[in-house]
Amino acid sequence: MTDPKKKLNKKTVENYEGGNIKDPAIKGDSSVQSPKTRTDIPLTNIENDPNKDIINNTTVVKEDHNKESDEVFTDYYKDKEVLLEVKNLDVTFTNGKRKFRAIKDVSFKIFKGETFSLVGESGSGKTTIGRAIIRLNQTSNGEIIFKGKKINGKMTKEDEHELVRHMQMIFQDPAASLNERANIDYCIGEGIDNFKLYANMEEREEKVNKVLEQVGLLPEHKSRYPHEFSGGQRQRVGIARAIVMEPDFIIADEPISALDVSIRAQVLNLLNKFQEERGLTYLFIAYDLSVVRYFSDRIAVIHHGQIVEIAETDELFAYPLHSYTRSLLQSVPIPDPRIEKAKKVIKYVEERPIDAEGIALREIVPGHFVFSTEADVNFYREKREKMKMDRESVKKDLSNLNK
Repeated sequence: MTDPKKKLNKKTVENYEGGNIKDPAIKGDSSVQSPKTRTDIPLTNIENDPNKDIINNTTVVKEDHNKESDEVFTDYYKDKEVLLEVKNLDVTFTNGKRKFRAIKDVSFKIFKGETFSLVGESGSGKTTIGRAIIRLNQTSNGEIIFKGKKINGKMTKEDEHELVRHMQMIFQDPAASLNERANIDYCIGEGIDNFKLYANMEEREEKVNKVLEQVGLLPEHKSRYPHEFSGGQRQRVGIARAIVMEPDFIIADEPISALDVSIRAQVLNLLNKFQEERGLTYLFIAYDLSVVRYFSDRIAVIHHGQIVEIAETDELFAYPLHSYTRSLLQSVPIPDPRIEKAKKVIKYVEERPIDAEGIALREIVPGHFVFSTEADVNFYREKREKMKMDRESVKKDLSNLNK
């Protein structure tokens, strides 16, 4: 798997497609200006583009969207160890007689040691999925399997105790997620106190001091209260609270959205550092696509409670196939004003409802899934091939200009 973290200084020309192929999920003209007609694209943007040559050798089609999610995963990931699996998940909220289906038949797998990101606009259901996984939201249908055990629904106290030990969450709002009446020593040490993860008080103090230093705080900060810290420092405390438990899996719910821009990189670097040192697995929930691109191994795009596309990071940014994914990527501002001005707006218009007959996540090329009908699979394959050919043509043209 290509590691996007090693490509921090590389840029790509995003969100374009070749020709005038029209997406079956959009009414009207949704084409984006072809790169062949854009002479203002910097050469470095094309030369450094991480372009994958994925050979379409096998395809497994999910015939019915109510079937088990195993059908949508091929041998492409056969050597990966699955840590968490979500199968046909539904979450419904009720208010008296009124019901709202927030999550609709969602399925995905997260492999050990990777960062799997959920992206989408506000209200799309990202946080609801994360809270369902950690059992803060009840599920109305489907299964959540962690380390081979079902964790939604009823659990024994022993199993629930074990789950909390190995799964932690970093919440979006660092101020609201900390007890303002408790000092930092209590906030961080509460988990290891509950689980008795130390032999004596000296070891407890050593654990808390060590994790404070790891997140860039000082041991003397233990006696302070959350309101005495800045937003970035409070988020570091939230990270320390999760890390001190030495979990296998962390759900990071927009951990940097409430932070100053100058602090965001520090927090992301901390998360990267812990992943490298401890082999952590992350479910990273965010709406900032530039951050997701830097931080993720694979990305799932969610819209109105339904995952519409899943792919590896470089693949998704190079070949966004679903119309909603393209409109989402198109909304990301580009620093170069010439490219930003040349962009065309992609308006997403939903045409097929989630319960349309035969609609499901279907594999277009190995590892790249799009929410579509079986009849649309060939369309998306042709579309991706056209996009790939256009990218190669642009690279060749610009390379000749540079000679």
